Amino acid sequence: MITVENRPIRVLLAKAGLDGHDRGIKVIARALRDAGMEVIYLGLFQTPEQIIAAAVQEDVDVIGVSVLSGAHLPIMRRVCELRAKHLIDDVPIVLGGIIPDDDIPELKALGVAEVFTPGTSLEDIICWIEENARRNVRRET
Repeated sequence: MITVENRPIRVLLAKAGLDGHDRGIKVIARALRDAGMEVIYLGLFQTPEQIIAAAVQEDVDVIGVSVLSGAHLPIMRRVCELRAKHLIDDVPIVLGGIIPDDDIPELKALGVAEVFTPGTSLEDIICWIEENARRNVRRET
């Protein structure tokens, strides 16, 4: 497992908006912990402001947001705006949930680094995070 600065990769996970379905994100959180990462799970009904405030406070290496309600575009637009405002543009944001394929290019243009849709393997998610965590990317550039 790749670590950053001699510590585990720190991943913030949050359920954004009014979506109350959290089984999937809890499975992801457990898999990331089992892979040796430190996971901060904010829970349900988080606002973009809460997500970014926690990311800054916890000095995370990756932000993971889950949205199943269909509000992914406005939520992620605001999350990405706040990330820039708080000068943590180097922290990659990943999105998971029921995301239409047609929306993925717009999400990536907003600043979402990767979108994981249903059926993505846990191994693929873990590998992506290990390869793209903020400080790993910094070290290579």
